[in-house]
Amino acid sequence: MYGSRMNPADIRETDLARAEEQAERIHAWIERAQAGLDGITGTGEAASGQVTVTVSAYGLVLDVTFGPRAMRLDSRALADEVRAAVSRARLDAARRTRELIRDGLPGFDPDEAAAQFERLLDTPWA
Repeated sequence: MYGSRMNPADIRETDLARAEEQAERIHAWIERAQAGLDGITGTGEAASGQVTVTVSAYGLVLDVTFGPRAMRLDSRALADEVRAAVSRARLDAARRTRELIRDGLPGFDPDEAAAQFERLLDTPWA
């Protein structure tokens, strides 16, 4: 349903009309989904369980919580724990964002779309 697998020389008026309808549906969904996207957060915890981070769908760190034994770690270990928790939180937010997209646009796979962009641009997308 999504993608560009047709030969431009074979495009008919009905193909253009169908593509326009699809674009309108996607645009309407994007407007509706913005509120859902704004509400997505991801949570990640460091391996020690002493650092927990919450991020927005955009990767912005919203909250960092330290467990009671976190301050016993040396500064380098604590920094590593924070980075690990942030990374896990961002992965969680990205997973939730992909779920929102899949639910709202049946038949569209955001991972496949990113892979197509990477192949097209010969550059990693994220």
